[in-house]
Amino acid sequence: MQCCFRLFAVILLCISALATELTVKVVDPQSAAVSGTQVELFAEKSSRSLDIQTTSAQGIAHFRAVPVGPIRVHVLAPGFAERWQSVPAGEATSASVTIELRLAVASEAVVITATRTPFPSEASAASIATLSGAELDNLRPIAASDALRLLPGAIVSTAGQRGGLASLFVRGGDSRYNKVIVDGVPVNDPGGTFDFGTLPFAEEDRVEFLRGAQSTLYGSDAMTSVVQTWSRSGSTPAPELRLGADAGNYGTENGYASLSGANARFDYNVFGNQFNTSGSGPNDDYSNSLEGMNAGARLTDWASLRLRMRHDNSVSGVQNEWNFNGDPLLSPDLDQRARQNDFLGSLGLTITQPSRWQHRMTGFEYNLHRTNIDAITEPGRFDPVFGFNVDSPFNAITNINRAGFEYQGDYAERSWAVSTFGYQFEDENGTVGSLPDTSHGLRRNHAIFGQQIFTSSRASLVAGGRFVHNESFGNRFVPRASLTLLALRGGHSFAGTRLRFDYAEGIKEPSFSESFGNGGSFPTLPNPSLKPEENRALDASFEQRFGQNYSFSATYFNNLFRNKIDFNFFPCFCQGQYVNVNEAIAHGAEVEIQAKPSSHMSLDLSYTYTSTQILKEPFAFDPLLSAGQPLIRRPRHSATTLLNYLGSRWGADLAGSFVGRRPDSDFLGFGVDHAAGYVLVNAGGWYSINGRITTYVNVDNLLNRFYEEVTGYPALGISFRAGIRFRVGGG
Repeated sequence: MQCCFRLFAVILLCISALATELTVKVVDPQSAAVSGTQVELFAEKSSRSLDIQTTSAQGIAHFRAVPVGPIRVHVLAPGFAERWQSVPAGEATSASVTIELRLAVASEAVVITATRTPFPSEASAASIATLSGAELDNLRPIAASDALRLLPGAIVSTAGQRGGLASLFVRGGDSRYNKVIVDGVPVNDPGGTFDFGTLPFAEEDRVEFLRGAQSTLYGSDAMTSVVQTWSRSGSTPAPELRLGADAGNYGTENGYASLSGANARFDYNVFGNQFNTSGSGPNDDYSNSLEGMNAGARLTDWASLRLRMRHDNSVSGVQNEWNFNGDPLLSPDLDQRARQNDFLGSLGLTITQPSRWQHRMTGFEYNLHRTNIDAITEPGRFDPVFGFNVDSPFNAITNINRAGFEYQGDYAERSWAVSTFGYQFEDENGTVGSLPDTSHGLRRNHAIFGQQIFTSSRASLVAGGRFVHNESFGNRFVPRASLTLLALRGGHSFAGTRLRFDYAEGIKEPSFSESFGNGGSFPTLPNPSLKPEENRALDASFEQRFGQNYSFSATYFNNLFRNKIDFNFFPCFCQGQYVNVNEAIAHGAEVEIQAKPSSHMSLDLSYTYTSTQILKEPFAFDPLLSAGQPLIRRPRHSATTLLNYLGSRWGADLAGSFVGRRPDSDFLGFGVDHAAGYVLVNAGGWYSINGRITTYVNVDNLLNRFYEEVTGYPALGISFRAGIRFRVGGG
């Protein structure tokens, strides 16, 4: 017995001699800690992962039982370039290693949305654009619509001024074909509706905009894009208070504050924002208040919790359509008001055990209350064909609750193979309609999904599928397969030619009013037999890199939209029902140029050509909606420009958005059949007086052009905001 004990002790001593602990600290080019980074260890000549960790708020990942000998460290940090670093045997046995990341052009930055796990964008076989926290600080967008309109392939259509309903059209798809995720919580109405004009962007740290059908990874609504945002987390050892305010023309006032910090185990960021403006005309005012928090706790070296919550409340005047391409054919609506109150929360547990595994478990909830009220009938707003007043009282409500649970597992078999799989349950519960005639809907949906990634020095393959059980339309399977190939490695000037091919399918569930109907004097009958709307998506792209900091890419896309839902009037015209009947096609090309002339400057240029055609729409009530016509509000030509300079003492941006003439309708009989093209130029800059005080100015519509994103709804003329920000405490 004593001999066995001695033998066991000798074995333990041998093991401890052959293993050590290692701390990896990840920093950005300014030596600031980078949290949420995936750090993976490999033996020098092995492709099998030894361990995976995620950095804390202070940018630290700690590894135990690291084998003695040279190792390789693989770092994937969203927004930065992928980094491999060799650690010689002598350094591998030391206490810590610091790895500095490099900022990169967007095409080689690490992203999350494309594969649901950190992955280099060029190997993810996806069309994705990003805005970093530093770029958002330059742009200072009030709402999501202000930032998205500057990204390649994004067509934002806002009905009027600030607070107006803002829709997103991507690759010819409908405005309901975009999955929107905020701090890990899906925030679409069931069926895909989302207003980007009332989503405040204070304290947002990163935006990722993924184009193409992505229902394999994200389920319903991801028919043509996924928009995902993350709020800022605390990172300074000492508490940091940031507060500021700005003001501008049109009675604009904006104030905000945040308190953040981090230590070895905990990090937090609590923030608030209040924005008010009177707009440029009667009933054009808008107000939005935001409160939120992002807090994390590192339970062990391999387990962490993160809690995110946001609440915002907005009120806006609705002029309704009145001025068509500069011709005021009606008087503005003076009493219609829109209000929105929403709350979201998510609690996530991340576990990086056993070795080579990552487990993410998230519970989430989204609660939305939206009302649109018109209290009186105003004179002077008459339909020219039928002669009736188009301004009639109503009280429309949307009360939605989405709550659920999601599990995602990632297994790194090798450095060249990663498996992702998961399960999602979601309870969708809501009431919609015009009081007193409303309908209530309930769906309890389940989904399982899986994805396999294989990579090599020249190619990557991404293949996956999702099986969905939806209580409205039943069971459905959606696949995706993508291949990227480095056709030519190139040299210093021509640094690589990459080809990409992608096939995917997308689905969108019916809205509550489509599935569950509505009552009233003109009842909409429920239709439990509705199928999901579908997209068969194909795209192929070519990318050429020039050196390390320049790239050119071109993408062809082809979407076939089937089972589109439309309203069918019954012969008596006293009731109707939604049915699957329409079909449309969209195809085109996206061209992008990305450049980083210096470590402080970046330039992104894009051009998008989109051709659409309605194939079937038998219930069209407007000639513009009949078969053979292009889809409304989708321009053939659009382009964006974004120039950023981010220095240590000052920064500036110049942003441009060009949208060509596009079909649109007044839907009243005035004969308006288009919205004119426009050029929108914005600019901004900031200057750091010292490390604690920063002044800034932002100017929108710098050229003071009259334009309409939706016909009948004039946008703001030139507008500016100037302000000052203070920082107290922190590092």
